[in-house]
Amino acid sequence: SHISVMRNWLRFFALLAIIACICSPVVRAEDDADVVVESGDGETPEKPETSYDGFSDEEQKAMEGKTETMEFQAEVSRLMDIIINSLYSNREIFIRELISNASDALDKIRFELLKNKDTSDIPLEIRIKYDEDAKTLTIQDTGVGMSKADLVKNLGTVAKSGTTDFVEKAASGTDSLSLIGQFGVGFYSVYLVSDEVTVLSKKPESEQHVWKSSANQTFSVAPDPRGNTLKRGTSVTLKLKDDAEEFLNPEILEKLIKKYSQFIQFPIYLHTHKTVSKEVPIEEEESEDEEAEDKTEEGEEKEEDDLEVSEDDEEDKEEKKPKTKTVREKVWEWKHINTNKPIWTRKPADIEEKEYMDFYKALTKDTEDPIEYSHFSAEGEISFKSILYVPKKAPHGYYDNYYKKSTALKLYVRKVLISEEFEDFMPRYLGFIKGVVDSEDLPLNVSRETLQQSKVLRVMSKKLTRKAIAMLRKMAEDCEDEEDDEDDESEEETEDEEKECKYDSFYAEFGKSLKLGIIEDSTNKKKLAKLVRYETSKSEGKLIGLQEYVENMPESQEHIYYITGENKDAVKDSPFIERLTRKGIEVVYMVDPLDEYVINAIPEFDGVRLMSVTKEDIEIAESEAAKEKANALKEEFKPFGEWLSGKLGKKVSKVEVSNRLAQSPCVLVTSKYGWSANMERIMKAQTLGNAEAQPWMKAQKILEINPLHPLIKEMKKLSEDSPDLDKLQSAVDLLFDTAMLTSGFSVTDPKEFATNIHSVIGATLGVDSLEVELEPEEPLESGEEEDEEEEEEEEEEEAEETSEGKDEL
Repeated sequence: SHISVMRNWLRFFALLAIIACICSPVVRAEDDADVVVESGDGETPEKPETSYDGFSDEEQKAMEGKTETMEFQAEVSRLMDIIINSLYSNREIFIRELISNASDALDKIRFELLKNKDTSDIPLEIRIKYDEDAKTLTIQDTGVGMSKADLVKNLGTVAKSGTTDFVEKAASGTDSLSLIGQFGVGFYSVYLVSDEVTVLSKKPESEQHVWKSSANQTFSVAPDPRGNTLKRGTSVTLKLKDDAEEFLNPEILEKLIKKYSQFIQFPIYLHTHKTVSKEVPIEEEESEDEEAEDKTEEGEEKEEDDLEVSEDDEEDKEEKKPKTKTVREKVWEWKHINTNKPIWTRKPADIEEKEYMDFYKALTKDTEDPIEYSHFSAEGEISFKSILYVPKKAPHGYYDNYYKKSTALKLYVRKVLISEEFEDFMPRYLGFIKGVVDSEDLPLNVSRETLQQSKVLRVMSKKLTRKAIAMLRKMAEDCEDEEDDEDDESEEETEDEEKECKYDSFYAEFGKSLKLGIIEDSTNKKKLAKLVRYETSKSEGKLIGLQEYVENMPESQEHIYYITGENKDAVKDSPFIERLTRKGIEVVYMVDPLDEYVINAIPEFDGVRLMSVTKEDIEIAESEAAKEKANALKEEFKPFGEWLSGKLGKKVSKVEVSNRLAQSPCVLVTSKYGWSANMERIMKAQTLGNAEAQPWMKAQKILEINPLHPLIKEMKKLSEDSPDLDKLQSAVDLLFDTAMLTSGFSVTDPKEFATNIHSVIGATLGVDSLEVELEPEEPLESGEEEDEEEEEEEEEEEAEETSEGKDEL
C-alpha cells in the first residue's frame, strides 16, 4: 500500500509538470485588454544583458584577450572633424552611403560567383534593422565581406577605398567590372549620427571579425567569439546619438530608403512591426475563478426566485465553450522597400507603355499620365541613360516660382540618388520636364553631392536639352501629320481628334516656357521658334506655327506681319491691320506680354523678317500704279499735315499720309527702335518698374492720316478756309485722343477728353451750353462760434465769482 501511495504521488507530480510545460509561457490580461507580445510566441524569456552591438559580457571578455587596438592612419581627428562638420550638408546622407556600399559589395560577390561558376544559396540582399531600446541601427548585406586585413586596410585609412584596387584590376583587363568603392569617405558619414560604430564582416574562406571605433584616434579589431553568424557579408551597427533618434522611426527610415535607394537592383528589407488583434483562450485558473463567481451569482438568483433550473443547467453544460479574450500582438516582419525597378537600364523596345506610365507616377507622385516621354542613352565623353517626361499639367503657381530652384530632374549614379536639385542639367525654361539621369562614370566630389567638373555638366546639359527639344518637336510634328490626314475614314478621324490636341494641350500649359527659352537660350532659339504657336487673322481660332505661316505666304509677300496688343479682341479689330486684311495678307496676333521680348530675340524666321504693323515705314507689296497714286496723295496732303502737326505740338513728332488704313481716319504709329504702344503699357504696369527712368525708350508718336476718309477731307478743307477756327482745334484734339485709344495708348488728359466728348454730344442734341445752373450752397457750421460762446460764458462766470469774493472781503 505504501508503494501504491508513492506511485500515486509520482503520477500527480508528473501531471503537474506536464501541465506546467503546456501552459508556459502565459499571458495574463482582462478581456479585450491590450497586451503586446512578440511574434505570437508569448512573453520573451529573459536574456542575459548584452552591449548595444549584441555581445554578452562573456563574449566581450573573450574578445578582450584577442583584440588588437590600432591607430588610424592620417590625421584622423582633423579629417573626422571635416567629414562630420563640413563635408556633408545633410546628415541623412549616411544611410545612402551605407546602402551604396552594401550594393557595391553585393555587385562584387555576384561577379565573383559568376566568374567562379559558384552556385551559392545565400540570397543577395540588404537588411536594415533598428532597436529603439538600445538606440541602434544595423545595415547588413550578404556581399563580398572583409577579412581582418581588409578591415584594417579599408577602414583604418580615411579615404582608402577597397574598390580602388578592384577598379585598377578591371582597367588592366584582369576584371571587367567598374564600381564605386566599398568603403571610403562615404563610410565615415556614419559619425554624423552615431557615437560608436561596430562592423562585423565575414569574407568567404576567412573568419568573422569585429571592427569597432568611436571616431577617435584608435580602432580595434578582434575575431568574433560567436563564430560565423553572418555566413557571408558585412553588418554595420550604429550607436545613435541622442539627437539622431529620429532614425529609429520606421516611417522616416522607409522614406529615406525610397528617396535615395529605391532603384538599387538588390532587394532592401526593413525590419518593421505591426500590431494585430488576436483571440486567445483564457487560462485554466482564471477560468475556474470566473466559474466560481458565476455559480455564486446563480445561487443568489435561485434563492431570490426560488425556481427549478436543473434542466437549464444541464443544457448550459452541454453548450459550454472555452472562453477567450482579445489581446494585441506586435508582429515583426521584413518589408521589401525598393519595389520600383530602374526601367531606364533596359532597352526601350523591351518596355511597355504602361511601365513608362507607372514609373512616372512612382517617380513624381503625379496622378495623371505624362503627355510625352523620351528614353535614350548618351555615349561619348560622358555616358549616361535618361528618361524625360512632359507632365500633362503645369504645377500650381509654376511661373510664379519660375526663378526658384528646379527639382524636376533627379541625378543618380549607379542607381543611387545623388541630388534632386541639379538645375544645371536642364535650362530653367525646361524646368517643367521631369525624369531621371543615371551615369556609371560621373565624377563626383568626395561627399558625392556635387559634380567636380563643370565641363561634364555642360556636356550633359547640352545633350539633355537637345533631347528635350527633339521630344517637343516630335510631338508637334505628330500633331501636324494628323492634321494632314483629315479626309480619312470616320473611325480614324475620331482617333486623330483625340491625338490632335496633344501638342495643343502641351502648349496651353507650357507655351510661356518656349518663349522664355527663345529669350534666354541664344543657342537653341531658332529651334524653339519653330515650336511657338499663334493665332492669326486667317487661322479661325487655331494656333499655327511661324513655319506654317511662311509656307502659306504668297510669292509677292516678303515679310511676316504681326501685331502686338492686350488681347485678341483688341488686335483683330485694330485699325493697323485694316488694309492688310483687305489685301488678304495674314497677320499674326501676339497678345502675350512675353511676345514683345520674343520679337527682340528673333527679328527674322528662316530668313523672313518679322514686321510690326504698329510701327512706322511698313512695307506692303503694291503695283506701280498704286505707288504713284499714294505719292500723289502725300504731296496733296503735305501742307495739311504740317498744319495739323502745328496744332498738336509736342504730342506727335510728325504727321504722315498712311498706307495701312482703310476705314479709320487716323492712327498713331511708333518709331522703329522705340517701345510700341503695347510695350509702353507693359512697362507702366510693372509693380516695381519706373517707365520714366527710360524716357528715350518711350514711343515717339507719328500720326498717320487716311486721305480718303471724309473727316480728314473736311478738316483739310476747313484748315485751308479758316485755319484759326476754335471748333477746329477741339476737333483736332478729339481726333488725336481717339487715335490714342484705338492705337493702344492711354489718354494723357482724361478730363479734357471727356469735355470734348460732352461738347460733341451737346452739339448733336442741340444743347447751347453745358454749364449747370447751381443754387448757392449753405456753408456748414464750423463749430467755432459755439466754442467762442462757451469761452465767453466761462469768462463771465469767473468774473462774477471774483466780484462776489470782493464783496465778502
